[in-house]
Amino acid sequence: MQEETRPASIIEPKVLKGFRDFLPSSEIPKRAIVEKLANHFSCYGFVPIDTPALEYTHVLLGKGGGETDKQIFHFEDNGGRDVALRFDLTVPFARFLAQHQSQLAMPFKRFHIDKVWRGENPQKGRFREFTQCDFDIVGVDNAEADYEILSMMNSSFSVIGVKNYQFCLAHRGMFNAFLAHLNVQDLSVEILRIVDKLRKIGKEEVYAQLVMLTQNERKAQAIIQYISKEDENETFMTTLERLVTLSGGENEHAKRMEKIYGYLLNARIANHFTLDPSITRGLDYYTGIVYETFLTELPDFGSVCSGGRYNNLASLYTKEKLPGVGSSIGLDRLLAALEELKSPLVESAGSADVAILNLQEDHFIHYDRLARELRLNGYKVAIYLANKKIGAQYKWAESNAIPFVIMLSDEDIQNQSYTLKELATRKLYNCKNLNEVCAYITKEKR
Repeated sequence: MQEETRPASIIEPKVLKGFRDFLPSSEIPKRAIVEKLANHFSCYGFVPIDTPALEYTHVLLGKGGGETDKQIFHFEDNGGRDVALRFDLTVPFARFLAQHQSQLAMPFKRFHIDKVWRGENPQKGRFREFTQCDFDIVGVDNAEADYEILSMMNSSFSVIGVKNYQFCLAHRGMFNAFLAHLNVQDLSVEILRIVDKLRKIGKEEVYAQLVMLTQNERKAQAIIQYISKEDENETFMTTLERLVTLSGGENEHAKRMEKIYGYLLNARIANHFTLDPSITRGLDYYTGIVYETFLTELPDFGSVCSGGRYNNLASLYTKEKLPGVGSSIGLDRLLAALEELKSPLVESAGSADVAILNLQEDHFIHYDRLARELRLNGYKVAIYLANKKIGAQYKWAESNAIPFVIMLSDEDIQNQSYTLKELATRKLYNCKNLNEVCAYITKEKR
């Protein structure tokens, strides 16, 4: 008898820190949400694009900002080129626009759902590899485009069934006008990054860092006053009026925000939006409205959807002016939050609508025929291919969250009938024809 050969050593199966495998129990609901979002974006006339995961490093550097540049995974490839994994879907989109603008009709509406990579410290809801769902409008700079992105954010959350959320809006232009009025506009980039940490480090630490930066307690206090609400019940327009006063008077950015808010009121979705001047977004490329999204039941979890207007993003790659506005749903962060809330949206979905059990191996051609007919009717069907006892087959179907099984006996095959079993209730249905099978399965899917 020949002795079985074994490898000299076994490689330990493990993944890198901040990276994850996804079992079917989590990947199936995730893909269901992606499909819903893709269909929903298409309803607004947005079209899908794709860009490479790898870009030249110099293409990605310079627009994300200092902290983001440090988080980029970059290395030398086999050809000696300095390349990097994309850290978001927006900067590659800017390169895409510059390279293909002659082939695109403006305004151009796109969506892109894919993985990105950042070398940040992994923590709850934050990973080094994660999926973003981006949607953008490029080629127009007006309140209507800003509003449509906000409207899509709201309807997207509704489509996938997320409840109890709040969109927090601010405006980079208004904040810059305030900083100019305070005569600290030359420190705007550093001030934006400090203020962006407010939810992480708290107001006292933000104040301390602002004092250190500006070397002026009065100016640091003025910035704290601008980014803080006097009253938690302060309305959108009351906040806007206060910010206009602090900025030295009426400006075009405030008028834009007032117009956008009017559209939100008209669409009867304004209750989901609040004006929060502490929102700055740390990335350098934002120039206008900016926003972050928080689940009201997990206020400390962090933003699950963010973005804003970026009118100069493509300027690194083209002389053409390509103003844009967009948003990104952090799908993995959102799913992590929903898991913590024990939301039914992330409950394990079945790998199929129905399984055909293997009662006799020589009946496979009948199982295959039935499966093909059901698939033509739009159902997901799994055939049990191993030769095991019926109890093991039930257990397999339940482990895969398949709600129904079909058992074809000799009598069923002869009479062209079907024995359907609902696993949750153990109830049997003796179906005279395929239409009855479909009716029971469809009723369960609803």
